[in-house]
Amino acid sequence: MDTVLTQLVTSTLASRIWQRDPEAFVGDGAAPAVYASIQNRLGWLDAPSGMAAHGAAVAAFVADLARDGITDIYLLGMGGSSLCAEVLRDVLGASGGPNRLVVVDTTDERVIRHVTEQLVPAKSCFLVSSKSGSTIEVTSLERHFWSLVSAALPTPGRHFAAITDANTELVTHAANSGYRHTFINPSDIGGRYSALSLFGLVPAAVVGIAVDDLLGPAQQMADACRLDDATNPGLSLGAFIGGHAKAGRDKMTVLAPPSLEPLGAWIEQLVAESTGKLGKGILPVVSEPLGPAAEYGDDRSFVAVLTSDAAEVRKVAAALEAAGHPVFRIETSAAQLGAEFFRWEFATAVAGAVLDLNPFDEPDVRSAKVRTQAQLDAQRTTGAFRVEPPFDQGPGYSRRERAADGPPASGRPYLAILDYLPAQDGRAGVIKRLRAALRQRGPMATTYGVGPRYLHSTGQYHKGGPNTGIFLLMTAADEQATPVPGMSYSFSTLKHAQAFGDFDALAGANRHVIHYHLEHSTADFAAELEKVVLGLNRSGSLGPGNGALDL
Repeated sequence: MDTVLTQLVTSTLASRIWQRDPEAFVGDGAAPAVYASIQNRLGWLDAPSGMAAHGAAVAAFVADLARDGITDIYLLGMGGSSLCAEVLRDVLGASGGPNRLVVVDTTDERVIRHVTEQLVPAKSCFLVSSKSGSTIEVTSLERHFWSLVSAALPTPGRHFAAITDANTELVTHAANSGYRHTFINPSDIGGRYSALSLFGLVPAAVVGIAVDDLLGPAQQMADACRLDDATNPGLSLGAFIGGHAKAGRDKMTVLAPPSLEPLGAWIEQLVAESTGKLGKGILPVVSEPLGPAAEYGDDRSFVAVLTSDAAEVRKVAAALEAAGHPVFRIETSAAQLGAEFFRWEFATAVAGAVLDLNPFDEPDVRSAKVRTQAQLDAQRTTGAFRVEPPFDQGPGYSRRERAADGPPASGRPYLAILDYLPAQDGRAGVIKRLRAALRQRGPMATTYGVGPRYLHSTGQYHKGGPNTGIFLLMTAADEQATPVPGMSYSFSTLKHAQAFGDFDALAGANRHVIHYHLEHSTADFAAELEKVVLGLNRSGSLGPGNGALDL
């Protein structure tokens, strides 16, 4: 995409982004409110320099925890408030670090039960992390763990801290509840662009990562991203992924070595939620097993993240390039994680400009939230979810399908596996095996999302991006139902409302979605998932034992 990069250099796009020029993204015909909203979401540009001032407060908080013997940190968050923390823990967090960080970003009964059973209140602190301060999953989890800690300790607030924007409901709640600390993040930093803000820096410090070790490399990358020339690392990556998406290679496949594989989930949210709108966008394909070049279709572009342990990735990247696939190489290391956060943020903004869209809004995310609330209301008033179309009964499962109206959308299809099944050890390995099998039998890209987590990530792309997805949504009966204190629903009810609500949102966006519900709470969910996925045939009809995969 040298031509695209040349055009961006000539138009001084990098400088215009740093000047906070909203027309760099949406041209000169947008409404004033759109321009204002873009200008209010560009604070991430200054995070590498501006966040250093918060270092002392963050360090003091961590030291305060240590003095009180608190070593178990539970982060309650979703999307941008949790994904970065998970990457930091898994990539840079030392195994012998000062604290144990557990990210709780789910409404799954099994996960919540497991965390609850491991809980030692006196040694625990809960980071309640929400930009809006009212995220339903986060507030529900806070209610649950507050109830447990307040029953065990006389001063429960000392075991809670908040990370949020100014003037949110969470700020008020934290003050009224006696939280140990409330971190106020700059409000002009959007959730998915918040890795180098307090949403990332506080969890980083908790696991022993020095703030300067993230912000120093990030500042160097930010300086490089100011250049109006082809050496600008963020500009060149954005030109590559945006230009190829515009030309039909809209499945951006990230090839990463084991040491940086956790970064993929963060990239997925950043790129998918930023660009998947107005019927276009870039679909990140992450955590997919590596394969031979012949297995990939002509709808792919590739970004190879190369480190000292990336020999296999280098080999695959060379083979892909030799076969005619476009490959962009990033030479980096785990120590440069802060720099990579900024590179990808800048590149995603650039890609939005290439695609002529606003990379800082998420217009279709609210649809699933509204429909989730409608399902909760239906359950409360009638005792049942609203199910349209109805399920067809099968042996041990029920199934329903809503096909897209009209002719198929142009572009190669992709399969999105949306997993609301109860948590189960070993599922990740099954998913990798399934995705490899699908790719071997036909050049179809696949993605995998765990619900409700993906609603804050790829959920925007699913509804707002190109209408080329086939969505396989799977739910199952739960073994138990844990009430959310002070609310009319349990976590089981909430999770199923989110699944049913997303089915409604996908159907409302004219997407092809198939929903399987397994009726046995003790089923081998990994085995059932494998049977269903391997029943996929050319028409998109799904069912166990429906014959060989044919794409």
